[in-house]
Amino acid sequence: MLSLMSSGGAAFWLAVLSTPLLIRWLARKRIGQQIREDGPATHSAKAGTPTMGGLAIVGAVAGGYVIGHLGTEVKFTATGVLVIITVALFGAIGALDDWIKVRNRRSLGLNKRAKFGAQVVVSVLFAELAVHWAHTSTSLSFTRMTTPGIQFGQVGWVLFAVFVLVGTSNAVNLTDGLDGLAAGSSTFCFSVLAILGYWVFRHRAIFHLLPAYAIDLALTSVALGGACLGFLWWNAAPARVTMGDTGSLSLGAGLGALCLLLNLDLLLPILGGLFVLETLSVIAQVVSYRVFHRRVLRMAPLHHHFELGGWPETTVIVRFWILAGLFAALALGIFYGVYLTVTHY
Repeated sequence: MLSLMSSGGAAFWLAVLSTPLLIRWLARKRIGQQIREDGPATHSAKAGTPTMGGLAIVGAVAGGYVIGHLGTEVKFTATGVLVIITVALFGAIGALDDWIKVRNRRSLGLNKRAKFGAQVVVSVLFAELAVHWAHTSTSLSFTRMTTPGIQFGQVGWVLFAVFVLVGTSNAVNLTDGLDGLAAGSSTFCFSVLAILGYWVFRHRAIFHLLPAYAIDLALTSVALGGACLGFLWWNAAPARVTMGDTGSLSLGAGLGALCLLLNLDLLLPILGGLFVLETLSVIAQVVSYRVFHRRVLRMAPLHHHFELGGWPETTVIVRFWILAGLFAALALGIFYGVYLTVTHY
């Protein structure tokens, strides 16, 4: 427990203290936010806000993870290190995307094929290391490896893991459209994953995950949650810095990687329910427009629909935070319910 507190506290303070330094550096370099021309009119005032703040998140996560191991019995494991590597690599993809936007002074960065290709390459690397280095289970799991226990095999699981990582990173990226929305919503997810990781560690006979792996993943979750909270201190509306794709892609990848390595594959869509809704809103908008030549929303993703409907930005953010918290609580409740069922029988 001390290691978890150290990791979360260190990540929080690293993010809180390093972000202002990063803001000043970004301002000097004129690395500012580029606003979509077709976006809500109220967002024009945000043009020039320092972006690429996700660099502080990635640094705080890595620092919190390392500090959480110092002076404790928790060991560095393949699973924890793999999550940190994945977060950093997806952050690098996002940073390149953000840099191209700033350099070209437009809201479009990497072209879709290059961005998607880079995500797939990193996801394949994660999946291969997860199977051959971390020796994760290749069974489809809801809350533990035996439920439903469908065996993918190595090739099938690698393909599934690539789909999960690419999908989750892009889902969080789509949600990152309002000040503090992605950071606050992600905090709920990582907090629940920290609880679940610790629970798996304490009840190792039921969940069949190596204790050292489970506690290290819990520590990683706490570091991610602490970094999100620390960044939110400066990212809350009105934001002094935005995370950019650097932050959103890394947080989404971290969320997907943790669920895969904790064998919570099917619980992920519930845990990150808000991100799923945001993604579905974009899909529905695109399909409706291309097939029926009509828009089902005023604007996608979903948070922009409510903005254009007259909700103040802060109202949208807080209400979406509530939704994110409810989805996370539902996932926690389902996990505990399954645990009670297993122990009862």
